[in-house]
Amino acid sequence: MDSSTLIESFAEFAKKKNIDRPTMIRILEDVFKTMIRKKYNYDDNFDVIVNADKGDLEIWRFREIVDDNSEDIWDHDKISLSDAKKIEPDFEIGEEVAEEVKLIDFGRRTVMTARQTLMQKVKDLEKDLLFQKYKERVGEVIVTEVVQILSREIIVVDTDNNELSLPKSEQISKDRYRKGESLKAVIHKVEMINGNPKVILSRTSPVFLERLFEAEVPEIFDGLITIKKIVREPGERAKVAVESYDERIDPVGACVGMKGSRIHSIVRELRNENIDVINFTDNKELYISRALSPAKIVRIEVSEDNERVSVFLKPDQVSLAIGKGGYNIRLASRLMDQEIDVYRDIDELEDEDVVLDEFSDEIDAWIIHELKKVGLDTAKSVLALSLDEIVRRTDLEDETVSEILRILNQEFE
Repeated sequence: MDSSTLIESFAEFAKKKNIDRPTMIRILEDVFKTMIRKKYNYDDNFDVIVNADKGDLEIWRFREIVDDNSEDIWDHDKISLSDAKKIEPDFEIGEEVAEEVKLIDFGRRTVMTARQTLMQKVKDLEKDLLFQKYKERVGEVIVTEVVQILSREIIVVDTDNNELSLPKSEQISKDRYRKGESLKAVIHKVEMINGNPKVILSRTSPVFLERLFEAEVPEIFDGLITIKKIVREPGERAKVAVESYDERIDPVGACVGMKGSRIHSIVRELRNENIDVINFTDNKELYISRALSPAKIVRIEVSEDNERVSVFLKPDQVSLAIGKGGYNIRLASRLMDQEIDVYRDIDELEDEDVVLDEFSDEIDAWIIHELKKVGLDTAKSVLALSLDEIVRRTDLEDETVSEILRILNQEFE
């Protein structure tokens, strides 16, 4: 293989991989320098001249002419006068000899190895460029095309045909895609696995919801409204705390839009995820009250260590505070960074009702605590639910719940 064929084939390959010309020249020079070091042990007195456009390659070796009896004659950058005269009869001591080295001088095997090395360097560079490109774009929303649906992930491609991954754990449970469909997600993280870059997307990340709001609400994009915090149960419910830096702007109204015009497109993208937009405030009690909306709170008590909050409500408001599947109370706790316990207000109890603490001699304290955590703090509030519903809300065993119901029923017999 001559130099022009080698360089032309490499240049064509590099072009397909979108490698720019200066980088391509640098790779060529590095590989040929490596070839020189393998053959001559040194490369500091060699010049490599590459013209990738024409497929030209020139390798020049420079040596200083010394007397045949000189002690320096064995230095790699020196040549004896007699050897120099074989190249050009007019050479004299002290002059520099420039001798061209042909590619064929390196041997066929070395040239073939160089070709493989060139291709591998481009592939490695391509991987590094992909890694750096997406590393800088983490947190950005991207629209891709689905190419393969696997049990653990969905493989998609970007506009440059790079393969990206949406793992099962980062998919909304209601997500259903087919090959060829568009898929919108946020760039979650980029990893190097066994030397290969892996770009991981997410549709469950709070950042994805934040970017959707930025795209739909100009006031957020312009910085007039800021998102203080987002908590999500992907595909089910989310709470978004917002604050306005302009008193004339209602942050909640701006995010929802006229007749819900702005938030509807976000809800559709998230498979009908119920989104509560909350006006942020430094007033802790008011913030908790907004976080537990639509429930109406009677009073709030904060523990001495400030880690738990006890919220007291009228009996008909407890289920609203807990929400379907317990999502409302869980998200409110995460929004506040505090555990929130919901209780019926003792002043609102019916005369015949009995608080669960009265059964502490028959029901273990930890069981009573588990029931209280989901707002079941009186006998009648527990009896109002079915066995299956109590098991679902509390994760208590069927046998345990059956025994609790038996004890509580006896109280009213």
